[in-house]
Amino acid sequence: MIKALAFASLVLVSGPDHGPSDEMFEELKNAQTEEQATSVALDIWSAWMESGSAAADLVMERAVTAQSNGDLELARELYDRVMSIQPDYAEAYNRRASVFLREEKMAEALRDVNKALELEPRHFGAWTGLGRVLEELGASKEALEAYREALKIHPTLGPAKSAVARLEREQTGTGL
Repeated sequence: MIKALAFASLVLVSGPDHGPSDEMFEELKNAQTEEQATSVALDIWSAWMESGSAAADLVMERAVTAQSNGDLELARELYDRVMSIQPDYAEAYNRRASVFLREEKMAEALRDVNKALELEPRHFGAWTGLGRVLEELGASKEALEAYREALKIHPTLGPAKSAVARLEREQTGTGL
């Protein structure tokens, strides 16, 4: 009986089992091919969609659908609801930041992407989003740093690679 209670307390203390594992990020960083990296990155994105709350996950799914359908106002409202259920859920902040970016609300996008990175510093999508926001704000040197951070985590991330190449050309004055 005491062993069972001790085991139960360990299970409760360890917390929910959701989100990407450290091993997934190592596998992503060390992927031998772009196909392997893409596969692992998709697994990480899938894990990011799991908040640890069935209610939040359901609302999140609806928010992503609304955003995909171009209903940004509904998506934003649903992301707000997700955050009220799971206030430390990085992906909700990342997704809402992308809505604000599309709405050209840069202060709000910057706030949310920073919160996503505070909660999940390995979020290569949020680092890329931060780069986009910083570019929109005219901070190309800082944007380049953000894209480079994304590539430290996901070395084959196409949008970050393209942005780094473009910004490096711009900063060195090298033409196309």
